[in-house]
Amino acid sequence: MKTVGYAAKSQGSELTEFAFERRDLRNNDVEIEILYCGVCHSDLHAVRNDWGGSRYPLVPGHEIVGKVKSVGSDVKKYKQGDTVAVGCMVDSCQSCDQCDNNEEQFCREGMVATYAGKDKKTGDMTQGGYSKHVVVREEFVLSVPKSLELSRVAPLLCAGITTYSPLHKWGVKKGSRVAVIGLGGLGHMAVKNAVAMGATVTVIGRSESKKEDAVELGAQHYLVSTNDDEMKKSQSTFDVIIDTVPVKHDLSIYTPLLDIDGALIIVGQIGPVEELNTVPLLMGRRQVAGSLIGGIAETQQMLDFCGENNVLPECEMINIDEINTAYERMEKSDVRYRFVIDMESLSA
Repeated sequence: MKTVGYAAKSQGSELTEFAFERRDLRNNDVEIEILYCGVCHSDLHAVRNDWGGSRYPLVPGHEIVGKVKSVGSDVKKYKQGDTVAVGCMVDSCQSCDQCDNNEEQFCREGMVATYAGKDKKTGDMTQGGYSKHVVVREEFVLSVPKSLELSRVAPLLCAGITTYSPLHKWGVKKGSRVAVIGLGGLGHMAVKNAVAMGATVTVIGRSESKKEDAVELGAQHYLVSTNDDEMKKSQSTFDVIIDTVPVKHDLSIYTPLLDIDGALIIVGQIGPVEELNTVPLLMGRRQVAGSLIGGIAETQQMLDFCGENNVLPECEMINIDEINTAYERMEKSDVRYRFVIDMESLSA
C-alpha cells in the first residue's frame, strides 16, 4: 500500500516529505486513515538519535487518531468508518505472562513500537503516524469515545496513558494527595487525570511562573521547590508524586514530601539520576519507582475515563510542514502543552 508521510532521512536532518509503502492487510489487520497525530518529545529524541539505535528514514508519531478504511477478514471489533486510535505500540508476542496480564508494554520478547520498531513477521522497520495511513493488528487498535473532541484526543495515547497508568496503579482516588513535578506535556495531563480522579493536587515548580496555569488546569495548590521554607512545611504531605521532569535532576529534595508508604513515580526522565539520599526512603517506607505507558486494556480504560470526565489535553494545532519549527519550539517549552498535526495538511 503506497502512502506518504514526513520522515527524517538521516541523523540531524530535518523532516521532509517521504513516500513509502505500508504492508498489505493481514487477516487480523486494520487499515486506518490518519486524521490527527500528536507530537511527543520522544519523537524529537528518536529523530536525533539521542538514545542511540535510530534507523533511517524514520517516520515518527505514536499518538494517532483516525478512521478505519478497511479491515482484514478475521477482524471482529472494527469496521469501515469507525473512529479509532493507536498509541505507542503495535504488536507484542501475545503469549508471555506479561501479555497475558494485559501488560504488553512489558512483553518478555519486547513490544513492537509504533515507529522505529521491528515487524514480528517481516523484520521491516515500523513507521509512525506522521503519515496518511497506518496498518495495525486489531488487538492494538483502540476505540475513541464519541464524547471527546477528536482534534484533541491524540496526546492521550502517550501523555495521557503515561500519567494515567501510575495514578491508577498506585490507587489514586477521591481524597488522595497527589503532587506533580513539572507542568509540560506530561505534567498537565497528570494534573487533569488526578483532578478527575478526585485527588487534591499540588503542582511543584522551580518558580511561581506556572502557578496561574496550574490553577487553571485544576490544581488546588502550588509549591515552589526552591523555597526551602515551603518545602520543609510540605514534608510528609503527599501519597503520590508524579515526576515528569525530562532531564537529570535531584530526587532527594522530593522524597521527604511523601507520607509514610508514599511513592514518587518517574515518568519523564530516561537515564541516570543524581545521587539519591536513602534516609527518607528508610524512615518512611517510601519508594521511588518508574512507569512506562500502559497496556492496551488500561489504555482503553483511560480513553473511556477521559470520555466520561471530559479530560482532554491543551493542544496547538499545526500543519505537517510546520513540524520542524514545532520541534524547535518544543525544545524551548514554547507550547501549551502539546502540538497536534492536522494530517489533512499532508498531500496524498
